[in-house]
Amino acid sequence: MNRRHLLLATAALAAPALIRPATAAGSMIDEVKSRGVLRAGCATFVPWAMRDKQGALIGFEIDVATRLAADLGVKYEPVPTAWDGIIPALLAGNFDVIIGGMTVTPAREQSVDFTEAYSFTGVHMVANKKVAPGLTSAEAFNKPTITLVARRGTNAVTVIQTLMPLATLRQFDDDAQALQELLNGNAAAWVTSTPKPAFAAIDNADTLYLPVAKPMVAQRDAMAIRKGDAASMKVLNDWIAARKADGFLADRFSTWFEKREWLKQVQG
Repeated sequence: MNRRHLLLATAALAAPALIRPATAAGSMIDEVKSRGVLRAGCATFVPWAMRDKQGALIGFEIDVATRLAADLGVKYEPVPTAWDGIIPALLAGNFDVIIGGMTVTPAREQSVDFTEAYSFTGVHMVANKKVAPGLTSAEAFNKPTITLVARRGTNAVTVIQTLMPLATLRQFDDDAQALQELLNGNAAAWVTSTPKPAFAAIDNADTLYLPVAKPMVAQRDAMAIRKGDAASMKVLNDWIAARKADGFLADRFSTWFEKREWLKQVQG
């Protein structure tokens, strides 16, 4: 082997492998119907998916996935998954689709295909009255002395890094931990998806407040599937359009995001 060939071979071995997003081998919907079960990845987010007093999953996404499975003529099997690993789990084939309040972002679109949006939420914040008294804008929290908390792997992290890059960011594996840090006075504000900031402020009126009236960023929430499955994408988009038209999605959104009758199902 001459020197030129040796250099080329060495370079080829040193070059990192090109990683491409996994693509669907066939129609996911056909596989689901053949199996008789729709396996949907989700993570626990109030009020998207949460455990009731008996330990069963309830919430907006659970209702959506249950109705989708029924309309497909199959059973629904939720697959609870850590949020920061939910896309890799989908690509690995651990379940068929993500139905879990996933916000469409350019970074996520590199790995998965998104349906049309079936709900519209936003990223908001709730602050501690003693730690951050009188702050009434996102800009006021953009300081190194300000600590913000958020759930790891969520769009809230991106919003903080974009709108409040100077603030100190601490990330947690679940919302309960982030909220507890805020209540304990170890953070100035918790940044998360609506309606959680408003609910937290209502439940802890003596301690927390909403520093900004409206969400800082609007977001589109959609189902995610492995890339390259146009047939399944059409089925899902047609289903979303039909459930928008018949009022099902609006009704479920109102029940879980605008009302709180469900609270007694999850609290002792």
